[in-house]
Amino acid sequence: MRANSTNSERAERISGTQVRRARLSHGSSLRRLATAVGVSPATLSQVENGRTRLSVGRLGRIAEALETTPQQILALPPEAESPPEASSARGPRRKHRGERTAPERNWRHYPPLEFSPVLAAALAEFLRAGYHGTSVRDIARRSGLSVSGLYHHYVSKQDMLRTVLELTMNELLLRSREARAQGSGPVERFALLVECLALFHTHRHELGFVGASEMRSLEADNRVSIAAMRNAQQCMVDEEVEAAVEQGLFHNSSPHEASRAVVTMCTALPQWFRLDGPLSPERIAECYVEFALDLMRYRSDGSGG
Repeated sequence: MRANSTNSERAERISGTQVRRARLSHGSSLRRLATAVGVSPATLSQVENGRTRLSVGRLGRIAEALETTPQQILALPPEAESPPEASSARGPRRKHRGERTAPERNWRHYPPLEFSPVLAAALAEFLRAGYHGTSVRDIARRSGLSVSGLYHHYVSKQDMLRTVLELTMNELLLRSREARAQGSGPVERFALLVECLALFHTHRHELGFVGASEMRSLEADNRVSIAAMRNAQQCMVDEEVEAAVEQGLFHNSSPHEASRAVVTMCTALPQWFRLDGPLSPERIAECYVEFALDLMRYRSDGSGG
């Protein structure tokens, strides 16, 4: 009886981010998990955003749908920490449907993407023809599956796009939090965030290009979810800019707008960057940090000008 009471108390305290992290690790979309659990996508979104309390019964259904246990979800870090590696105390985690796991602790290191064949095919077709120019048959052909076989993995083309963008933003947010944590003050944290953004949008330029060009192709609820993740990324930069202004280190007269300009110039990199071009991702990141600090009119001695 006491164990059940303890589980109930822990379930009530569970962070929505833990549910979300479990869902992303599984590679499931918000809509698919909501359907499996028997709730609306809006309700599940409320759970993940911490606006709806999670009951023990619902936690059990979520865990079952994600092929895990309530205890494993409760063991996930609730906030910015990266999910435990495969060698954690929970034992090896089976990679579901071939999606890549969270980035390594070194946020500057970019190993090859590990998308499932279906998602890799979807990404390639979206890059080739755009979302609306791509058919499910095109994706099935490229992935070596029949159309009916493809629907076993994803319920729709929209589901594939949502999953690609969600995995993209999850990786960027994890890397950005790692980068930010290494800074000792607002200016250093700002510079690290800009470096991270530039590195991501060069090393992962294909994902960045689809993310920038296909937001308009998302259905309303999917667009809201991805936009929230983008806002979280922007807020990280905004907070460091505000802190630097308060300390008299940034002197731009419109810091809020300048912060968005900095992020936008980084997210625009996929429009022109090529891996075989004259500048490496690292050199571009170095240049962009310099550009960003100049835009903020940074003076290390606190003077304006």
